[in-house]
Amino acid sequence: MSLFNPQSDAPLTLEFEEPSGDPAADLERGVQLLREVQSGERGPSLRLYRPDPTLAFGQRDVRLAGYEAARDEASQRGFAPLVRKAGGRAAAYHRGTLIVDHLEPEHEAVMGQRRRFEAFAEIYANAFNRLGVDAQVGPIPGEYCPGDHSVHGLPTAESPRNYPVKLVGTAQRVVSGAWLFSSVFVVEDSEPLRQVLHAVYQAMEVPMDPTTVGAANDLVSTVTTEGFIAALLEEYREHLSLI
Repeated sequence: MSLFNPQSDAPLTLEFEEPSGDPAADLERGVQLLREVQSGERGPSLRLYRPDPTLAFGQRDVRLAGYEAARDEASQRGFAPLVRKAGGRAAAYHRGTLIVDHLEPEHEAVMGQRRRFEAFAEIYANAFNRLGVDAQVGPIPGEYCPGDHSVHGLPTAESPRNYPVKLVGTAQRVVSGAWLFSSVFVVEDSEPLRQVLHAVYQAMEVPMDPTTVGAANDLVSTVTTEGFIAALLEEYREHLSLI
């Protein structure tokens, strides 16, 4: 029994991917993998990739009067505007972020949604703590795409920025017999993300404090995406095997 799945402690197949040049296809890839896990074609998997600039809107955003204007704001800043099938409000990512899709078969997948949010948030905060980032679980006031199990980082006296920032956003997609837990980690180069999210949320007239948009290296300047990947995999290996 693993921390993530009480029905299994099977190893995860680790897959690193390069972005395809088509952000829509990269986003859809996670859903395709979920179908393969559901059908038994694929076993438990962990997919990691550093995406091309993308502004992923939530389903609720599409119904807002300012949605089309928000899409234009994203496009003008070089972020592909897409609508994702899981998650809440708009989130932005680029090559300074990391996307992790964790997929597993589980008979009663829908029953474990809250447990997974709690378990993954703890794992992710621990991974950042390995790099000296004071990472905590929970939302911060005014954050974009707010969630009870967001991971945020707190500044120290030496931090380049003096604001708490959102570091991880998470979402789940559950189908009969399988689940996908998808997470975005913001590690480097937060300024383009801050600019596009501020413009997009203003266009949609959704309240958001742009100071909550940050990256791990805004708090600890030595953190890199490569270093975070290593720390995250070390944390994973505390709980299960990766192959």
